[in-house]
Amino acid sequence: MTTDASYAKYVCDQLHAAGGIAARKMFGEYGLYRHGKIVALIADNQLFVKPTPAGEEVLGTPTYGPPYPGAKPFFNVSDLLDDPEWLVRLIQATDAALPAPKKKLQRRPVAKKTVTGKTKGKPRQ
Repeated sequence: MTTDASYAKYVCDQLHAAGGIAARKMFGEYGLYRHGKIVALIADNQLFVKPTPAGEEVLGTPTYGPPYPGAKPFFNVSDLLDDPEWLVRLIQATDAALPAPKKKLQRRPVAKKTVTGKTKGKPRQ
């Protein structure tokens, strides 16, 4: 089952106060990002937050569940969406506990050889 775009928008609206929230479509579901860092998944119209000790401290006794078959358990916080202040605290704590996303390396183009055997463009160094 895929997630409705309206549900993903509702989750983002509830988390607006956290700042930097965006949902990106991934294989029919959504990844939830805060300032470019993935902090949760929205799958089957449910919200699954990445488990961290800081998030567990905010939750107390969390409910776990996999966002998709074969996945590691995440915090399933779908039933708590109607408390945006609490949800913002959870997402901020989770974001602070997770490492920064790795920067992607830009690949330099490879110089192509022409029919004459000479290179065209800048050669790699």
